Amino acid sequence: MRFDRNCSHAEIAKSIGIGSTTVGECLSRAKKANISWPLPENYTDEQLELYLYPSSQLSQQAQEETQRGTIDWTYIHQELKRKHMTLMLLWTEYKQQSPQGLSYSQFCHRYREWRGHLDVWMRQPHKAGEKLFVDYAGKTMPVLLDKSTGEIGEAQIFVATLGASNFTYVEATWTQTLPDWIKSHVNAFEFFGGCPEIVVPDCLKSGVHKSHLYEPDINPTYQDMATHYSVAVLPARPNAPKDKGKVENGVLQAERHILAKFRSRVFMSLQELNCAMRPLLDDLNNRPFQKLPGSRLSQFNELEKPALQPLPERHYEYAEWKKVKAGFNYHVEIDKHFYSVPFTFIKKELHVRYDTNIVEIFYQSSRIASHVRSYIAYGYTTETFHMPKKHQYQVEWTPERIASWARKTGEATEKLVETIMSSYLHPQQAFRSCVGIIRLGKSYGTGRRL
Repeated sequence: MRFDRNCSHAEIAKSIGIGSTTVGECLSRAKKANISWPLPENYTDEQLELYLYPSSQLSQQAQEETQRGTIDWTYIHQELKRKHMTLMLLWTEYKQQSPQGLSYSQFCHRYREWRGHLDVWMRQPHKAGEKLFVDYAGKTMPVLLDKSTGEIGEAQIFVATLGASNFTYVEATWTQTLPDWIKSHVNAFEFFGGCPEIVVPDCLKSGVHKSHLYEPDINPTYQDMATHYSVAVLPARPNAPKDKGKVENGVLQAERHILAKFRSRVFMSLQELNCAMRPLLDDLNNRPFQKLPGSRLSQFNELEKPALQPLPERHYEYAEWKKVKAGFNYHVEIDKHFYSVPFTFIKKELHVRYDTNIVEIFYQSSRIASHVRSYIAYGYTTETFHMPKKHQYQVEWTPERIASWARKTGEATEKLVETIMSSYLHPQQAFRSCVGIIRLGKSYGTGRRL
């Protein structure tokens, strides 16, 4: 109105409803700040106010800063990773130092605004030592399988990332099958020097038999391993990548900073690949964060490591589980070999835990039988006390004992039972016939009759 229309102070004051003195002060401040009309296109209201009222703007900001106190949001973010730490507790500590500071709702609002500038994977609230996220990378690595033929195999890349520090473990295995899956978890726990409270896997078949939104069916061997290390298994929901965003980012970082550097290399063995990845893994964990202080390693040492559960005294020994039912011969089959159980458990649902050395059989969490592992196909491992009394009596008979008993009757009787036993594939199949012949002596006597 002043520059384009050349209106007087009184006309301007009357038009916009302010005092003439205020109009004169504004024009004076504009002249002092060297502000002309029209304003440059990139000017904002905030910039214009700062140019017109620099002293009052700065004094107001300084006053607000003094009243509310300087808040280090990075410190707040770090402290929230500690166990049992809450925004309410941090706000209480802040109010003790700045009684005229922000209200609790404003404190939370300002923190959420600050946190919104971080990457999505950093913004997930995770407590130190609480969760470990595990998955396999989509990219595989070529490794020589057979030197004579030059056959190349594809190694799988296992990735485990801790929630609070993003500290990462990477390992190459031949497969994603249950033995490799369990071994990688054990190695990860050893690498971290402790165990988290919860392991969050994807819905991989080696970890989850059947995925379900509310009650996923955990693989018994995986659950057995988790029980050994006192950790809980909480699978990610199907088709919910946000549930495991930490390891998704861990996989991305591993592919960019480790696997990409080996894009033109074929490794001679799995061991060579793992040895080559370790220095690059250490470099990844030492790499400074872009928007937070420190690195994965420094965060791990400061926050995560003290919060991890200690490792058990002994390593987990890999064992598989199987649901079985004992047949009428009170034996269960494991890898084509048959093991006995007490005959009272015939036709009942049992659980078998077996490793390379021992076979253990359970009924409703109680162990009812234990055997040394046998690899004889279609063989039988039987404990005498598992049999009914009648069967125990029969098992006491051996080919040698039957022949010795027959010898008391005479050489001809001994030769007869030996001939009968040799006519069968297994001597035990002839025991009934031989015992029947020998028992004729009870009715007719053992002396020769003419």
